[in-house]
Amino acid sequence: MSELTWWRGAVIYQIYPRSLLDTNGDGVGDLRGIITKLDYIASLNVDAIWISPFFKSPMADFGYDISDYREVDPLFGTMHDFDELIEKAHGLGIKVIIDQVLSHTSDQHAWFVESRESRTNPKADWYVWADPKEDGTAPNNWLAIFGGCAWEWEPRRQQYYLHNFLRSQPDINFHNPDVRQAVLDNVEFWLKKGVDGFRLDAITFCYHDEQLRDNPAKPKDKRQGRGFSEDNPYAYQYHYYNNDRPQTIAFIEDLRKLINRYPGAVTLGEVSAEDSLAVMAAYTKGEDRLHMAYSFELLTDDYSAAYIRQTVEALEASIGDGWPCWAIGNHDVQRVASRWGQGKQNSDMVKMLNAMLSSLRGSVCSYQGEELGLTEAPIEYNELQDPFGKTFWPMFKGRDGCRTPMPWQQGADFSGFSEVSPWLPIAPAHQVLAVDVQESDADSMLNGYRRFLAWRKLHPVLVEGDIQFVDTNEPILAFIRTLGELKIFVGFNLGDTNVELDLSQLELGEILTGHGLKTAQIENNQLKFSAFASFYAVLNGK
Repeated sequence: MSELTWWRGAVIYQIYPRSLLDTNGDGVGDLRGIITKLDYIASLNVDAIWISPFFKSPMADFGYDISDYREVDPLFGTMHDFDELIEKAHGLGIKVIIDQVLSHTSDQHAWFVESRESRTNPKADWYVWADPKEDGTAPNNWLAIFGGCAWEWEPRRQQYYLHNFLRSQPDINFHNPDVRQAVLDNVEFWLKKGVDGFRLDAITFCYHDEQLRDNPAKPKDKRQGRGFSEDNPYAYQYHYYNNDRPQTIAFIEDLRKLINRYPGAVTLGEVSAEDSLAVMAAYTKGEDRLHMAYSFELLTDDYSAAYIRQTVEALEASIGDGWPCWAIGNHDVQRVASRWGQGKQNSDMVKMLNAMLSSLRGSVCSYQGEELGLTEAPIEYNELQDPFGKTFWPMFKGRDGCRTPMPWQQGADFSGFSEVSPWLPIAPAHQVLAVDVQESDADSMLNGYRRFLAWRKLHPVLVEGDIQFVDTNEPILAFIRTLGELKIFVGFNLGDTNVELDLSQLELGEILTGHGLKTAQIENNQLKFSAFASFYAVLNGK
């Protein structure tokens, strides 16, 4: 694989900087904390890091509300810290991907401060403004994903502005060519700093319908979605007019032209749409769009071999030469050890899930703490920081439970994350999962994670190969990865009971070992899986 295609099959470790390590004693993680832990991250055998926003921000949505795209927020450190981070990561062979939040800014961004003042200023058309209806109500029925109307009244202009998220996150008007160029200029600023790529937050929200047509109602039995719950009124609509508009493709192509001027740089789009898999395919089609995209399709409560197979096959059928990226956890959803573990999570399950994710065709986003098997942390209402959780409590408790600080040392004050009380509490259950505890246990989830990713690098078929699923009964997930003449069979028992798979249709050759996983056994042409066991073997014949 060439340096230009390093991202194909890469394992990307997501860092939520507020929660990795606090080095300046304010209870919040920072860039120097990332620098300090880069050796640890390199030891995981990942290929890249993705750093969630560290830009200047009032932190209403914890950095996803940016007030200056070209400044490091003092909470996280300085630009000198970031330069040092890039240099050290590259010295360790780690690529650096950073978040870019392009669809909206903070209401404290200089662009919006100017835009809101009048209808005639130079930035007047840089945001999505609309007159009220005759009765003074909002221009249409669009809803914000964080709750309520997507329009906020601005008395200075006597108009409403659009916000698809918090009211303090006004949406940029991408129909304005000056806006698009300013956005691209901000992206290029970081390319010149030496970053290796961008994770594009909420990329499907860049454009809006200029006619401001109402979204149609969604029938009650269809009110499911990714990234929001059914009790959220956002689920009551098909978001045809304020999400995934046709013009987005042209902007993506302009972005790719810029990226191509920096060989080796990569784009990873976050897709949230009515049909996320179809949008992933469209956004990555050909060589002039995004390099990769990922969606919330494996970030759900759905956990079965059939669901995982159906999701991957649906994308494979439409993506063509496009390249997927898969994730089973991130900073927006309940920890996978709890979400899919359903109280049964154990070290074998965690190891198996990490291996399963890393064995699918595509690249991988692995969220910090997944290598430790961290579970969802219980958060009381008075401890909540997430505005999403505060709005929808108690039915939805927000995203804080997956954002709690990393436990580095068992028994240390605040688990070695900070010398002071951290911004979110550290779950007592995470103490026994601390890094120092798992470092000293050869069979720990942490060392299993390292062992498997090191082993995966020895088998290019798992990194680059094609995928074809094998018919199985629940809870077995099985598929064949193919690269050139080499075919390997991969199987997982997603359940906690013993199950068997008939091997009569398969010609197994060498059983692949060294991955460190609990392994199924062959007996009388049956593959016998104990709970959460895995199996890798070369296939003979055609």
